[in-house]
Amino acid sequence: MRIISPSVLAANFKNISEDIKKVESAGADRLHLDIMDGNFVPSITFGPLIIDAINDCTHCHLETHLMIQNPHKSFDQYIKAGSDTLIFHIEASNNPEEELSYIRENNVAAGIALNPDTDEKCLLPLLDYLDYILIMSVFPGKGEQSFINSTLKKMENIVQMTKGRNITIGVDGGVNLDTISEVYATGIDVTIVGSGLFKSDNISQRYQDLMNACSIKIPSRNQSETHPFILFIYSVYAMVFWKRFFSALDNSHCNYTTNFRLWTTKQ
Repeated sequence: MRIISPSVLAANFKNISEDIKKVESAGADRLHLDIMDGNFVPSITFGPLIIDAINDCTHCHLETHLMIQNPHKSFDQYIKAGSDTLIFHIEASNNPEEELSYIRENNVAAGIALNPDTDEKCLLPLLDYLDYILIMSVFPGKGEQSFINSTLKKMENIVQMTKGRNITIGVDGGVNLDTISEVYATGIDVTIVGSGLFKSDNISQRYQDLMNACSIKIPSRNQSETHPFILFIYSVYAMVFWKRFFSALDNSHCNYTTNFRLWTTKQ
């Protein structure tokens, strides 16, 4: 069963409660809240006051993604605002073990996010402190970026790394109808979908499409290899071609023989 966490940053802030109701009625039971400070990332979004307001109009699980410098200084504000999961970037942290422990002590799920170019091995010492790992499949700070395909391998590695542990794995960035199946195929748990959901003319239908999307792409291989499916298509095509060729040749031979006999009879 897929879990989609709609990214509220892509919603219509003029009527955000209505967009939240739409994804809730479509089946969403969690929301992703992107907090940017204009320092750790170039953009600035919103803060705890907005989260508090969102918390008042939904029963969804709120996962707050802090893209800010010195995140530990703001933990209390975001916990008080109603965050159910609090995620900070390992690239912005000086003492991740202590900070993760603090979040847990406040009865909030503790999460780490890591950028596309951050080695996932940095998570190994933190596994006992983690409830959530957020894999960035784009660089943070800007919406509507293209999915970075090389992060698929990172997803597979982290899934293997956390086997047997109660750690939720999420993926954030560039997830849409074209990429969502490849992401889930790695074994992750949650996808964060923003513009790929909220920018649709029919949000409820798009949510269902994302839940049910399947990939029909043929796996990529080395140039020297040909996929078995392609070989099968070629062989069927060849069989049909040669069958028609010999059938036409046979008909042509029969017509020639008949015409020859008629000519010799006339002679």
